Amino acid sequence: MSDYLTITPENVRDVPLACIIRKKPGHPGIEAKRAWLAERLAEGHVFRKLRDPASCAFIEYAPLETAWVPVEGKNYLYIYCLWVAGDAKGHGHGARLMESCIEEARRLGKSGVCMLGADKQKAWLSDQAFAAKYGFRPVDTAPGGYTLLALPLDGTPPHFAAGAKRGSVDESGLVVYYDDQCPFLPARVETLRAYCEEKGIQAEFRHVGSLAEAKALPSVFNNFAVFWNGQLITVNQIDPKTLEKVIGRSGG
Repeated sequence: MSDYLTITPENVRDVPLACIIRKKPGHPGIEAKRAWLAERLAEGHVFRKLRDPASCAFIEYAPLETAWVPVEGKNYLYIYCLWVAGDAKGHGHGARLMESCIEEARRLGKSGVCMLGADKQKAWLSDQAFAAKYGFRPVDTAPGGYTLLALPLDGTPPHFAAGAKRGSVDESGLVVYYDDQCPFLPARVETLRAYCEEKGIQAEFRHVGSLAEAKALPSVFNNFAVFWNGQLITVNQIDPKTLEKVIGRSGG
């Protein structure tokens, strides 16, 4: 794994994060992610990436007990994201990164590895067909066509928390839950917020600021969840054009 490096408390402030490739410092999403990540490292959170700062290939995972998702289980690792893009594709980076996570789970005596999936592949979710090649299989379901994929190493599967099974909120209009785990989120949220203000759309944006809040969310969640008139629409990071389609389908 000499081509890769793992983020540590010593290098977290200096190493370029792989999600957004930028030469200029000070990107608000990257700095928010860096601050969030710095706090998570002591909890066993792992961010492993290709050493080349101009390439995007990384995996991000954490012990399920401290992963900011409404999934429960004992002694699992949870994969937030496994992403390879651009020139990094086609070189086996995804396979090596996935294998490094599974190997670590075995070395630590974990019960398995799990990740969020869906009946149909969704944007912003890791490739579940790729995960299936390693033995990941559906072990639970939630509203919206979402599944929990797991690679059990000792036969004990994890499950969605009760809130994730609900898949709804009491409020009408737009409700968006988000955290700081993805550097694309600040710009995405501000674009949606400005659009809703311009169009007079009732909207509430709820920042998830703690592990307890994440575990108690009323739907599946990787770092984003969108509700319209009480119902979960998607965990994809939508833009105003997509929101227009959602509102149109529901009759406004």
